[in-house]
Amino acid sequence: MDPLSWGEIIVRIFAQFTPVWIALIVTFVASIYYKSYLGLYGKIFDSMIGMFGFGLVMFWVYTAFFTGVFDLIVTHDEFTQVSGMKNKAPGTPLRGAGEGDYAYYLLGGDNLARDVFSRMVKGSTIVIAISPLATMFAFMVGITLGLPAGYYGGKLDTILSFLANLILAFPVILLFYLLVTPEIVATGIPSYMATVLFSFPLIFILILLDSKYGIRPGLRWPLLGSVFFVGFIIYASLISEAGRGTLVDIWPNWLDLFNIDAGVLVVFVSVVFVNSPTVFRIVRGLTLDIKTRDYVAAAQTRGETPWYIMLWEILPNARGPLIVDFCLRIGYTIILLGTLGFFGLGLESESPDWGTSINQGRRLIAAYIHPLIPPAISLLTLVLGLNLLADGLREESLKD
Repeated sequence: MDPLSWGEIIVRIFAQFTPVWIALIVTFVASIYYKSYLGLYGKIFDSMIGMFGFGLVMFWVYTAFFTGVFDLIVTHDEFTQVSGMKNKAPGTPLRGAGEGDYAYYLLGGDNLARDVFSRMVKGSTIVIAISPLATMFAFMVGITLGLPAGYYGGKLDTILSFLANLILAFPVILLFYLLVTPEIVATGIPSYMATVLFSFPLIFILILLDSKYGIRPGLRWPLLGSVFFVGFIIYASLISEAGRGTLVDIWPNWLDLFNIDAGVLVVFVSVVFVNSPTVFRIVRGLTLDIKTRDYVAAAQTRGETPWYIMLWEILPNARGPLIVDFCLRIGYTIILLGTLGFFGLGLESESPDWGTSINQGRRLIAAYIHPLIPPAISLLTLVLGLNLLADGLREESLKD
């Protein structure tokens, strides 16, 4: 077989992403049609910048979904090395292709004869799995501590602000670098950090529900009991994997719901720890401003509990800046993950994540540039999409 031309390569790549294009079209058509009922999300489609950013982000979200769940889009296994395909140019026919094998390396082979296109696509599943979820955990930690610090003030505010400033005094990259180095991991510190940090989502949800249904005891206790039971099993499954042999070795294996790769878990914990103080300061500042508003005074006059006021009066009115920061912070997290992968830290050396792929591709950049460009462009477009989406959300939120 002859090598593919660039036109044929583009057409074939476009065809591989067919499920993503269909999902994007359905999402945009449905969202634009019902945008008047979708609140702030619907307002994204009143901003061209927001729409473009949303499209870029959802492209990679759907790519990760269809790849991770249905194993679509990819043409080859991301770890398989094919003899004779080392550093081959894009569109090179696959040597020794059997029946059912995709006949080409669409974006060429890397220095270990693996398919660059498949590794680029598979890398999106790692980025999309870690970044938003870790950022959400960081927001739950920051919100849970930032609301009472800003609302109560006093010694609580002084102590929590001091701890946040102490962490922020370290350069982010340096702190991240220290947390994921093998020497620090060997001490078990990430295991202890996971035990503390992973408890905050459960605490946040319980306080949220308790403050809402505290005056309805018939519903309050069954609801809190059910949520605590399910949440604690998930929490224990997380920390038992994090601390096996060093911290938590008492949780039975038959109740361990999932196994998380040790490298992924260390990176996850590090992201939550690094981002939480910044979120804390943002939430604290917003709370200091909003707690002086008339509707907060009215809630206090009605005799509402402090946590009800914080979670159901103050927090909803701070959602605009927090949503914008959430989008931006996911972008920062993606850059951090790429930086760690570039330096060979955190994730396994064979991982298809974009940072690791860029690191491996840059070693032979003078002779072969094609293994470097796809993961670099992928990283660029996803972060660009998040920044544009944040700009669109900020633009629309200012109109409220």
